[in-house]
Amino acid sequence: MKKMFALVTIGAAFFSIAAFTPMHIVSSPVVQEKPTPLYAKWGLLAMQETMKKYPNAQITDYLHIERVVGEKTTVEKFKLILVDQGREFGLFVDLEFTNGTEELKNITFTETTP
Repeated sequence: MKKMFALVTIGAAFFSIAAFTPMHIVSSPVVQEKPTPLYAKWGLLAMQETMKKYPNAQITDYLHIERVVGEKTTVEKFKLILVDQGREFGLFVDLEFTNGTEELKNITFTETTP
């Protein structure tokens, strides 16, 4: 009888702990958001300007190469892979903008091998 009482007491204690434990603490996964890279808006602009220059092409890949910071201007360099009427080719896109104001100064397109 004492064993039965002990088992019932332990079971009740376990149930009350489990019943009143907040589920969000137990079951919530930890989610870490990655910060947006500095070049993201320039990559979007590179793709938009590429589509203006090559309106029938599809961009199949995208790579941020580097950011080159100068005294007065910065250049964001990208390489895109395009397919246009069955032809696949690479395209270097350089966006030059002023430091501070980020005013776009120049866009350079250079075709290359994929």
